[in-house]
Amino acid sequence: MLSEEHFQLLARRLKIKTFSEKLLEICTDNKAYADKTFEEKMVILIEAEVEHRNNTYVNKMNKAARFSNPAACIEDIIYLPDRSLDKDYLVRLAAGGYITDHDHIVVICESGLGKSYIAQALGNAACRQMHSVRYIRHADLCAELNIARTVSPEAYYEAMKKFQDVNLLILDDFFTTPVSEQNVIDTFEIIEARVDRGSMVIASIIEPEEWHLRIPTKTVADSLLGRIIHRSRYIDIKGPNMRGYLAKQKQDKAKASQLQKK
Repeated sequence: MLSEEHFQLLARRLKIKTFSEKLLEICTDNKAYADKTFEEKMVILIEAEVEHRNNTYVNKMNKAARFSNPAACIEDIIYLPDRSLDKDYLVRLAAGGYITDHDHIVVICESGLGKSYIAQALGNAACRQMHSVRYIRHADLCAELNIARTVSPEAYYEAMKKFQDVNLLILDDFFTTPVSEQNVIDTFEIIEARVDRGSMVIASIIEPEEWHLRIPTKTVADSLLGRIIHRSRYIDIKGPNMRGYLAKQKQDKAKASQLQKK
């Protein structure tokens, strides 16, 4: 007969806490599991433990991605009639085939239309598929590399490697603000190291043809953009300013709540 000590051994010594908790549930709720065979009960136990470990890993991946909006997800994207978003297309992208193919996604729109949310929603979907993800604004990436460069060659190498090795790198506000020639070279080296190894989601308010104007050296510009543009799938967002839309929704809900209280 299973004792409390056995359950503690499973949870603490063998580190299968969810398996232990589910086993206790099966043992104490005979009615719910009475029609299950031994093999079926084992499947339930194993699947419960695997699901728990997967969720734990996904949460870890999500945290490591450093999203500015960790709650962003494909399921919560708002599809307004005049927003020019194709739901089927976004769902297909979220399935992650572009990551397997080492392709990229470029999200272009004016400020406030939701590029950062959609980029991070795609990152969230990648985390669920067990891909390592890193989200960062392009200007912040440059600043981080500049600081590492002043510390030591080793610190700079390690900083570069973090962005080169991750499965999916999300660069937000790409070339939105001017960057130095050195940082353009840093960006090129990161993108070059990722060719046929990793994917990117690039979000910007600047059209790709304008990126060229932000890069001082034509050779570097041609090389950098060539590695992005010809292997990218595009999301071009039109429509209303989502910050204003969501602010109005929040205001309307607050008013409705106040009316219900009266």
